[in-house]
Amino acid sequence: MEALEKSFVRANTLETWNDIFYRKKIEIKWAFIFSGMFLSWMIIEDVLGFHSRRLEMQQLVTGCILIPSFLIYILALKNKQRNDYGNITYKKNFVSGVWLTLFIVALSPINQIITSNIISPQYFSNLINYTVSKGLMEREQALHQFNDGTYIIQSVIGGLLTGLLFTSCISLFIRPKNK
Repeated sequence: MEALEKSFVRANTLETWNDIFYRKKIEIKWAFIFSGMFLSWMIIEDVLGFHSRRLEMQQLVTGCILIPSFLIYILALKNKQRNDYGNITYKKNFVSGVWLTLFIVALSPINQIITSNIISPQYFSNLINYTVSKGLMEREQALHQFNDGTYIIQSVIGGLLTGLLFTSCISLFIRPKNK
């Protein structure tokens, strides 16, 4: 009897996960679009030399990624509104944006690993050498600051903060069509 109860709980849990993924397919789709945009941006930065010979401009250029990020949030939440036949409230929109943010944040460690190991494997060593040569940091401090672990933590925290900020702002402007 106990085995039967455990299998029911397991099947019920699986059904719940499938239901969540089905109901959140728009947010999942846009999270993968966001990841594609992010990886494309990193490739462009690397090709244009912002991970090597133009490191002094890299922070400014990377900050500009907020523009396409914001646009993706707008498109995702508009897509959700269309899927909801235009009857989306601030609360529904906000919840959708929170889910989008959570899916994006879940993908961010993978994006960081792809960036630092495939797209731009020299980035951290270039950044360490640059900051040390400019006297901005001691070598040990730079080694501690510029690595996968630190960047993954920063991408998760930054992704949560910007995602929630974008969601709050955009949700204010996407209103139900019938009101």
